[in-house]
Amino acid sequence: MSVRTFEDLDVFQKAYRLSLAVHRESLGFPQVEQYALGDQVRRASKSVCANIAEGFGKQRQSKQEFRRYLLMSVGSADEMRMWSRYCLDLGYIDDRTWQCWRDGYQDVARMLNGLIGRLE
Repeated sequence: MSVRTFEDLDVFQKAYRLSLAVHRESLGFPQVEQYALGDQVRRASKSVCANIAEGFGKQRQSKQEFRRYLLMSVGSADEMRMWSRYCLDLGYIDDRTWQCWRDGYQDVARMLNGLIGRLE
């Protein structure tokens, strides 16, 4: 299959599905967390997707620029793994949700690193 847009990338599709799940779940956090932890997890999860999309658009000018954005996506995926631990420990998500987020963002980071490796 030919990759014509960022939406064709398996890693984008996986990250996007995770981001939607994080967004929906975080809307159920306590009101006091809606502008703190809830907002942070929503922004970090969306950052993974946004950096893939932005980097993909810039690859025509430079593969190195695409690589740089993918590295930022890896960082945001790792950040989500850390924030998900906070959500679990504070009792805002259950163990099953935490494992899904942790494993999902670990897979996304692995996929991103594989894509980065192919650009080198």
